[in-house]
Amino acid sequence: MSRDRVTSDEAGYEAGYQASDPSEQPDRVADWLLAGLELKSTLFHVGEYCGAFQASTAGHQRASFHVVLAGGCYLHVGAENGQPARSIRLSKGDAVFLLSDLSHCLSPDAAPPADLSVRAGKMTALPAKEDEHTTTSTVALACGFFEFRTELDALVLGMLPNPIIARRDSGRHEGLTQVFALIQAEARRPSETPSPLLARLTDLLFYYALREAVHAEDVAPGMWRLMRRDAFGRLAAAIIESPGERWTTDTMADFVHMSRARFCKQFAEIGGQPPAQFVTLVRMKTAAALLRSGVSLPDTAEQVGYQSESAFAQAFKRVTGIQPGAWRRQTSTDSTTDARLRAPSPAPSADATVTHYALH
Repeated sequence: MSRDRVTSDEAGYEAGYQASDPSEQPDRVADWLLAGLELKSTLFHVGEYCGAFQASTAGHQRASFHVVLAGGCYLHVGAENGQPARSIRLSKGDAVFLLSDLSHCLSPDAAPPADLSVRAGKMTALPAKEDEHTTTSTVALACGFFEFRTELDALVLGMLPNPIIARRDSGRHEGLTQVFALIQAEARRPSETPSPLLARLTDLLFYYALREAVHAEDVAPGMWRLMRRDAFGRLAAAIIESPGERWTTDTMADFVHMSRARFCKQFAEIGGQPPAQFVTLVRMKTAAALLRSGVSLPDTAEQVGYQSESAFAQAFKRVTGIQPGAWRRQTSTDSTTDARLRAPSPAPSADATVTHYALH
């Protein structure tokens, strides 16, 4: 697709997005983020607390999650990156995904503790049934870490609110409730080690949580706040739909009927990043998917708006850290490895080493 052709078609693209339902735009962006996202979760604690406790996965330089299997508690997050300290009530079926190593803790108290880094309380094994030995002060949790397969995934997800909270009772996603029911069943299976399915189910829960995040009311500057502004939402959706178009600062400002200066200022304030950076991330994410599917380097460069292969390669490496050819070989190797890993493997021996992290 020629970049020079774009200006003659801009009016048509803009009219199409003006006619679309603005309420559907956040979901469309969520689906775009989900496409090609590769997540790997590692479960390291399943159990329950009775009485006072203070638990956390912070301090390991990793993204992490907590799923409330029974009872209720509070998530306390420290002030960080310009965001104030927060305390969030979590109920049975809710899940929280911390996309970076945020200072935080879980506790039964609404008031945040003086020191979020303190660990207190003892986690015990879950009973086979929820109603066995439970009291009103019992809180059951599944906690662990997760990582993204590529640096590009991490960069794109930097557009998201952090943490992401998934509410089982939101009523928006029936699948969220169903996945939680499966997590409950696996977590309470009688076994000395957690079910390996729990980590995979948590991956699935994250995808639903991502869809849930687009409807959060109190989000920091970023993608979701941008999508709630009609003009900016239509622009973001148009860029995602047609990354190969000629998205200069001037054409984007014209799309939303603003002056160049006003557009740049408002986009950065609402979206948390300059418009050119957003366009580049969208293009590189699209390019990564094209390369993974076997599209040639010249065709990939053209489809994401680059006339020069060298300019595309430089931009791709600047964003992802590797050259496009190396990316294609790496993702091809990863796919082969994943296929091998799906084959049945022998059960771990009694001498197998398992890494444990102190939750309390």
